[in-house]
Amino acid sequence: MRAKGAAAPAKEDAAPAKGDAAGAGGACAGAGRRPGRPRNEALESAIIESVLDLLEHDVPLAELSIERIAREAGVGKATVYRRWSGKTGLMLDVMRSLEEENPELSGESVRDDLVALLEFLRRRGLAKRNSALMRTVLTQVKAQPELWREYHDTVVQARRDALLAVLRRGIERGELRGDCDIDVLADLFAAPMLSRALFHEWKELPEGLAEQIVDTVLDGVRARP
Repeated sequence: MRAKGAAAPAKEDAAPAKGDAAGAGGACAGAGRRPGRPRNEALESAIIESVLDLLEHDVPLAELSIERIAREAGVGKATVYRRWSGKTGLMLDVMRSLEEENPELSGESVRDDLVALLEFLRRRGLAKRNSALMRTVLTQVKAQPELWREYHDTVVQARRDALLAVLRRGIERGELRGDCDIDVLADLFAAPMLSRALFHEWKELPEGLAEQIVDTVLDGVRARP
C-alpha cells in the first residue's frame, strides 16, 4: 500500500487574470481538460496523488467531490476547475497516472512490434495483479459507465489503434495475408494475453508468452510465397 504521509499542502498558482477563465492545461490532453494556462506539474501531481490517497483509503468514487479532492490536496476548488472541467476529466488523468507509457515501436519488423505490444499487455497484467490500488481504481471506474466509456475510448482504444497500425503495415508490406479481416486479426493476437491477464488471473503470465502468442498466430496468417 502506498504510504499516506503528511504531505505539505500543494502550492496554488496565481489566480488567473481577468479574461483567463478558460483556465489551465493539464498533464495530458484529453476529455475534460482546460486549455490555455501554463502548466504547474507539481500542483497537478499533488491533486492526482490526493485522489489516489482517497481511493486507496476506501473512499468510494461516487463520494469523491471536487470540493473534497481540493481539500485533500490543500488547494481551492477553483484551482482544480482551472485544470479539469469536472471529475470525469480528472479521473481520466488519475487512471493515466497508473499506466505505463505505450511502447516505442521500431516499425522495422511486424513480429517485433507485435511482441512489444503484447509484452506491454503482459507487464500491465502483472502490475494489476500486484497492485491493490490499481485493482481498486479499475473496479470503481468500471462501476461508472460514462467514465469507463471515456477511459476505453481514449486509453484502451489507443492501444488497439497501435496494434491495428502494425497489422496494416504488415499487410501493405506483404508480410501478412491480405485476405484477413484486420479486426479479427487484432483479436487473435490480443485476446490470449488479455484473457490470462484480466479474466483468468490464476493463470501464469511467464516471460516469453508474448513471443509464443505472436509466433503461433503468425504461423497461420503470414503471407505465403
